[in-house]
Amino acid sequence: MRWGTGLMIAGVAALAWGEWLNRRWSRALVGDGEGTREVVVVLGFRNPQATANLVNRWRVRAGLCSIDPGRVHDTRVIFTGGATGEAATEARVMADYAKSALGFAGNVLLEEESATTWENITNVIPLLEDADRIKIVSQPAHALKARAYLRRQRPDLAGRLVRVDDYRLGEWTIAKPLLALYGLWTLRGLTPDERKVSR
Repeated sequence: MRWGTGLMIAGVAALAWGEWLNRRWSRALVGDGEGTREVVVVLGFRNPQATANLVNRWRVRAGLCSIDPGRVHDTRVIFTGGATGEAATEARVMADYAKSALGFAGNVLLEEESATTWENITNVIPLLEDADRIKIVSQPAHALKARAYLRRQRPDLAGRLVRVDDYRLGEWTIAKPLLALYGLWTLRGLTPDERKVSR
């Protein structure tokens, strides 16, 4: 009985830790943002098949949910990611899913050359120059890494970063401890200042 209780407590603690850490990452390196010109950047995930995989479908939905309802007509959505294998680029696969499956008819741009997160940011920078509000969408740890990269490459643009809809309490709960562990590994190169939660 004690073992069962201990395992249950450990399981609940792991789930709570995963929720807390993902929520924290979602709120790091973002501000309030001013102005009306909004750009939502959706980062691609390895997608060797012709249709969007589970992760890319989630990222597209999170990206579209991140569009401010009052700024729909002023918002550009940039899908970024190159080809993995013989299939279409990650960017094109996500854009196709947004249009065909979700009925999105807004302003879409594609960045189809990137192979890494650093390249994602480097290649979309010219498309962000006139934005008042910049939103980068992925799983919370990956999005934080991308925001840190934008801060390193263009601190002036990083000041325009705002929060996105990439964290919801209870969504992916079972997977969040694993996502948190993986996130800690992928974020090991960030400085403490780059992990700071925005007020």
